[in-house]
Amino acid sequence: MIKAYEESFRLAEVFTISRGSRTEAKIVTVEMHRDGAVGRGECVPYARYGETIESVLAQIRSLPQDIDQAALQDALPSGAARNAVDCAMWDLRAKQAGRPAWELAGIEEPQPVTTAFTLSIAEPSAMQASAAKNAHRPLLKTKLGGGPDDLARIRAVRAGAPDARIIVDANEGWTAEQYRELAPQLVALGVELVEQPFPAGEDDALLHLDRLLPVCADESCHDRTSLAGLHGKYDMVNIKLDKTGGLTEALALHDAARAAGFRVMVGCMVGSSLAMAPAVLVAQNAEIVDLDGPLLLAEDRNPPLEFIGAEVQSPRPELWG
Repeated sequence: MIKAYEESFRLAEVFTISRGSRTEAKIVTVEMHRDGAVGRGECVPYARYGETIESVLAQIRSLPQDIDQAALQDALPSGAARNAVDCAMWDLRAKQAGRPAWELAGIEEPQPVTTAFTLSIAEPSAMQASAAKNAHRPLLKTKLGGGPDDLARIRAVRAGAPDARIIVDANEGWTAEQYRELAPQLVALGVELVEQPFPAGEDDALLHLDRLLPVCADESCHDRTSLAGLHGKYDMVNIKLDKTGGLTEALALHDAARAAGFRVMVGCMVGSSLAMAPAVLVAQNAEIVDLDGPLLLAEDRNPPLEFIGAEVQSPRPELWG
């Protein structure tokens, strides 16, 4: 039996990006019940990709109850709905086999990985205060919006956290002119990377820019079919299970991206520990890990993922896998 339902988790603070603000994470949970075992998965429907809670639930409920993991890859497109079901299937297989999901996937046992911590977009003074509060974290990810204050925001973050590594996420908000102007100044401030500066499908300008500040594809990279269109534009790809449509495709995308010469970032939507747990497997060899979703929540799964300092630990079987 496949059971899917909506849940929500309160955020610790208002979370703001260039597209808007939120106070809770609205998610879809999937349970796979077979032969007395239950596997679970989670997804975060994302309006940017035309997804809603209702559309994702409808996709999941359209599936045959006896569908297997191989058939699932063709039954649903890459996206949130397939992600929740695919990850529930991995969890179910692990519980039925009495073996961890990483072993079933044929990869090395997961080790703790250092995650970025995201600062939502705000006035520079507020972002400096937030950076100072989190200055003990080794890697800060700063949301930007393409407005005139972006440089002031990063100066403020650097002032608040002078020793932290910094990456920025423009969420498709920049123009080529803004990249040319901002890139050298951000590099001087120690910024290592910008995610998705231009809108997906409108990023050919990257072919003609001197990428002084390395560029990571987020909205432009969903699954392996995306890679052909990224060559010459991006230095890194951000693998998110809600984009790939699950752990199965995420692992395949990781290997294909490496083979194509891209560096790898493993990211997340704002979800609970259940959403992050499978991504820990993909994150093992990533240059940048951004699995801080649970750190942004006021409430989480029981048991949650464990964070020791800035390191995400391998998930306990009671949570997933």
